[in-house]
Amino acid sequence: MSRSWRHVRPLSPWWVGLAPLPFAADGIWSFARGQGHWENVIAVVVVVALCAGGPSMRKLLVGAYPLGLVGLLYDSMRLVERVGVSPQTVHDCDLREHEVALFGVNVAGQRGTVHDWLQVHWSPAIDRICAIPYATFILVCVACAIWLYVRDYSRMVRFGWCFLALNVAGFVTYHLYPAAPPWYYHTHGCVVDMGASASEGTNLARVDAWLGIPYFAGMYGRASDVFGAMPSLHCAYALLVVLEGWALFTPGWRAATSAFFALMCFSAVYLDHHWILDALAGIAYCICVVAGVRTVERCFHTRTARPATALDTSGGAP
Repeated sequence: MSRSWRHVRPLSPWWVGLAPLPFAADGIWSFARGQGHWENVIAVVVVVALCAGGPSMRKLLVGAYPLGLVGLLYDSMRLVERVGVSPQTVHDCDLREHEVALFGVNVAGQRGTVHDWLQVHWSPAIDRICAIPYATFILVCVACAIWLYVRDYSRMVRFGWCFLALNVAGFVTYHLYPAAPPWYYHTHGCVVDMGASASEGTNLARVDAWLGIPYFAGMYGRASDVFGAMPSLHCAYALLVVLEGWALFTPGWRAATSAFFALMCFSAVYLDHHWILDALAGIAYCICVVAGVRTVERCFHTRTARPATALDTSGGAP
């Protein structure tokens, strides 16, 4: 039995038994409002199955639980979607001006953003390539967590808490510093419309048309944060996979996950979803969260480690 599981086992009698309750409550609440989805049902079924399983399944549940809480957090944001967000607090053209000042390029003889240039020089092939990380980032994060569960359980637990902490930090920032994404500026200009709906943007709309299904339109149509561009959590997620898996990855997987991260950052800008400043903020948030969680982890292990006594070191009985 691993050291990590010895820490988990004492929690099982009460913590694991209560694990399905938040997901069941969220599902009931969602369906009562007429906004329930198949994901709510699957979440409850999966958590109950893991909870009722053997030690290895309960161990997986404890490790993956923070990732599941992100889904609940995302749903609960609808309750506070207007907190701190108003026409006076939303950053739109002022944020664009910072972008132009720092990363401006020449567009049709005028100073504009990289996004302005990319919207003119778009390509169907690049649209589809950039749609890949946006369509798969959740699967990549889940796959990384499962892989860490097999290879190094303590890293999986840390990955989960980092993922949750990133989302909490990002969602709080969305209300402390509400920011309009580039697609919003290109659609509405400098007018802050509180009735505007979240959008997949022109590029992903073209991908939906190519696929023949409203995949991205459906995904972003359910978003509650229209003005949640800063920071880019997409970039943060991709970097988290790199940072937490790096020590265990082979050179090939290091290159692959680094390429995925680079493509995600490019896609965030190319697809008109985030300013470059948003991407940089997402990177900074990820680095700070990972450093913070690792520090807390070290402090926790230092405090809970049983100091060796003279009898311990000599092999005597306690």
